Amino acid sequence: MPYVNIRITREGATAEQKQQLMDGVTALLRDVLGKNPETTFVIIDEVDTDNWGIAGESVTNRRKRGR
Repeated sequence: MPYVNIRITREGATAEQKQQLMDGVTALLRDVLGKNPETTFVIIDEVDTDNWGIAGESVTNRRKRGR
């Protein structure tokens, strides 16, 4: 029973894009490891850029500075 957690910044990924991620990860686990798609869980967490830090700085601030 695979469980995959994808975390992305909340910046407007569409429902269609998220569906493609779920379909693709499920297919990859089926094709590579022989896992049953019926028991494969894919969770997508969207995190505000204020709550995602890189090197001690929020993504929001890094992007304001062009990084």
